Amino acid sequence: MSASGVRLLRRCVIVGGAGAVGGMFAELLAGSGAEIVVVDVAGGDVAGDITAPGDALIAELGKADLVLLAVPERIALTGIPLLAPHLRPGALLADTTSVKGPVVEALQDVDGVQAVSLNPMFAPSLGMLGKPVAAVVVHDGLAAAELLGLLAEWGGRPVLVDAERHDRLTAAAQVLTHASVLGFGLALEELGADIGDLAAIAPPPHATLLALLARIAAGEPEVYWDIQAANPYAAGTRGALAASVRRLADLIDGADEAGFTAALGRLGALFGDSLDEHRDTCAHLFDALSTSTRIEAT
Repeated sequence: MSASGVRLLRRCVIVGGAGAVGGMFAELLAGSGAEIVVVDVAGGDVAGDITAPGDALIAELGKADLVLLAVPERIALTGIPLLAPHLRPGALLADTTSVKGPVVEALQDVDGVQAVSLNPMFAPSLGMLGKPVAAVVVHDGLAAAELLGLLAEWGGRPVLVDAERHDRLTAAAQVLTHASVLGFGLALEELGADIGDLAAIAPPPHATLLALLARIAAGEPEVYWDIQAANPYAAGTRGALAASVRRLADLIDGADEAGFTAALGRLGALFGDSLDEHRDTCAHLFDALSTSTRIEAT
C-alpha cells in the first residue's frame, strides 16, 4: 500500500477506544484519514457496552467499514455474536486479544464480513515503529488487506500466523518471559532483597531484569493475568520453567560441571546461525543501559 492512507476503511468504530490499545489504533487510523467513532463504557463518542448493545451503538455498527474490538477476551467473545448481525455486508471486524483460539473460532462463525484477529506484541506507549503485530486472517478480503497494509505503513511488522501457532508462540514469547521475570521478583521478595542496594552494585544482566520487573509491576495486572491465565499452553509453559530451574539446581547441587557445560552448549545451539546476532543485541542493550545510568548519575 502507498502512503495514501485509508481507501476502504473510511469510517472506523473502535470499541474500547478509551483504553491504551484502542486509543493507539484510533490515533493511527485518524492520522491515515479515517473517521473515528470511539465506543467505550468509560465514555467516548458513544458510551456503550458491546455485551448489551443499545440503539446508538447498533446505528454506528451499521455504518462502519471497520469495527475494532480493543477489549478483554471475555468481552470480545460475548460481544462478537451480538454485534455481528448489525454489521454491514463486507465490513471488517477485528480484535486485539492476546489469545487467538477462542476468538478466531467466534469470528469464523460470523458470515458476510471480513475478519482479522490482531495482537500487537508491545505496549502502546512504546509506539508501533519496528514492532511486530501478529495477525490471523479469518475472512480475507480487500478491507482485511488494507488493514494489514496500514500496519506496515505505520511502521509495524505484520506477522501472519494461524490461531494455534499464535497461541503456541506467545506461550513462549509472553507467558514464559513474564513468568520468568515475575518469578525473579518473587524470589527477590522471598530473599528480603533491598532494590536500592541491588541497583547500586547490579551488573548489566541484573539491572536489565530489575528494569523488566519494574515495567511489569507498574503495568496493568489484568493484562498480565490474561496472558498467564487464558493461553491454553500457559500451564505447560510454566511447568517447563519450574522444571528447568530444578534441573539447573540439580546440576549445581550435584557438582556436575560437565553437565552444566553441556547444557550451555545446547542452549547456544538453539540459536543456530543467529547466536552472534543476539549476543550483539545484548551488548547494545547493556551499553544503552550503562549510558542511561551514567546520565542519571550526573
